[in-house]
Amino acid sequence: MYDFGIRQAHTGYRVAYRPDEANHCPGCGKSHWIIGRMTAECAYCGTAVPMMAGGMQGTGLFRRHGKSAVEGSLAA
Repeated sequence: MYDFGIRQAHTGYRVAYRPDEANHCPGCGKSHWIIGRMTAECAYCGTAVPMMAGGMQGTGLFRRHGKSAVEGSLAA
């Protein structure tokens, strides 16, 4: 995982949805979110912000390890 704390002094604070923290919308200040794979969208005003750990975990993430038995039989 990317260590954001090292570069924060050089780049400043970046608006992002952080799982397991209180997240307030930069547009309206409310804290109800619709969570996607790569972004979180405010349920009130629709402001979208990137997820700090987007795409790394959760339902719908597929990981393949090794070769599949079906892979060879799909050749036409």
